[in-house]
Amino acid sequence: MSPPLWNHHGMIKGLHHNAYRCRSSEATRAFYEDFLGLPLSGSLAIGETKTGRETRVLHTFYRMDDGSFLAFFEAPDMAFDFKAQHDFDLHIALEVTPQALAEMLAKGKAEGREVRGVSDHGFVDSIYFRDPNGYVVELTAKRPGHDAMMDPAKNRARQILDDWTASQTA
Repeated sequence: MSPPLWNHHGMIKGLHHNAYRCRSSEATRAFYEDFLGLPLSGSLAIGETKTGRETRVLHTFYRMDDGSFLAFFEAPDMAFDFKAQHDFDLHIALEVTPQALAEMLAKGKAEGREVRGVSDHGFVDSIYFRDPNGYVVELTAKRPGHDAMMDPAKNRARQILDDWTASQTA
């Protein structure tokens, strides 16, 4: 099956933001802005939903160098099951340079933060932190050969997926 043609004509330009729930907007800001260095670029206090229901929510946005954002919702009046996420369940992977990866590993250790890695994944090197909400945050630096390993014309991505799907239904 071919990818949809409309995507090749520029309908989807890229990621604007991914949004996650947070326990505390200030603790989240301290991690993403003070520790990771992503500037707080927008905050929206929401007092009413689009359907007219009264609510109390704060939506915050942290800008990355490519112009996209990580965003969070603090919604104290809405139940949410915060838990420490496993990497396979949910993680936020952010690209850094190899130098920044080493610097953040040292910074995390110096601050006494939980940090795992460096993990060599073949096409990237990664370190892992846990944010105040329990989300795993991966900082990842491309290795030589990254682009070829992520090129579907060279990496058999569709065949590997098709083989996996067939093995699940067998």
